[in-house]
Amino acid sequence: MKETIQYSDNDLVQKVLYGETKLYELIIRRYNSYLYKIGRLQHYNHEDTQDLMQDTYIDAFNGLKAFEYRSSFKTWLIKIMLHNCYRKRQKWNYQHIISAEINEGSKSVFIADERLDTNKTVMTKELNTIMEDAILHIPSDYRMVFTLREVNGLNVKETAEALSISEANVKVRLNRAKAMLRKELTKSYSAEEVFEFNLIYCDAVVDKVMNRIKEIMQ
Repeated sequence: MKETIQYSDNDLVQKVLYGETKLYELIIRRYNSYLYKIGRLQHYNHEDTQDLMQDTYIDAFNGLKAFEYRSSFKTWLIKIMLHNCYRKRQKWNYQHIISAEINEGSKSVFIADERLDTNKTVMTKELNTIMEDAILHIPSDYRMVFTLREVNGLNVKETAEALSISEANVKVRLNRAKAMLRKELTKSYSAEEVFEFNLIYCDAVVDKVMNRIKEIMQ
């Protein structure tokens, strides 16, 4: 379904509540990218994020009558997604606690999920490479201040003493360094490219959610 008519979120909610269920597809397509980035930034992998998105859309559909319009629909939907992320994390933690107690005599209840660890490691390496490259491209005076303050954890006074500059100069250089880094980082990626949700995946989520809604409506 193409969003040929630009309905507001509230319009769509009202129409879906009045029986135009097919229009719920517009809501899914409108917010797939938002929810996907939320799931990935919560350290869920691609597959788990898609599952969380589908659950979120179904939860929202089932709870549309409870939506009170006091906040934006987007905020309401994001809260549901975050709740589902938290709930899934708690479920995983509980499962690992039980597993640890059974298999290892409670040796450790803080066992990280391998999927999360692997995904987080890959993301960290990629981000580190981008950041390191960006830092190397800013002028030395600013790079030194940024490195001492943000990487090595020195305070303003310590940084000023190390570089023989004033504390005010440290603050100015740090702010400029951050501005330069932002500019450098935009050369590596655009905001739209961060955890981009491909149209193929978007269609798949739409189909699965709409099929589940048909089952609910039967």
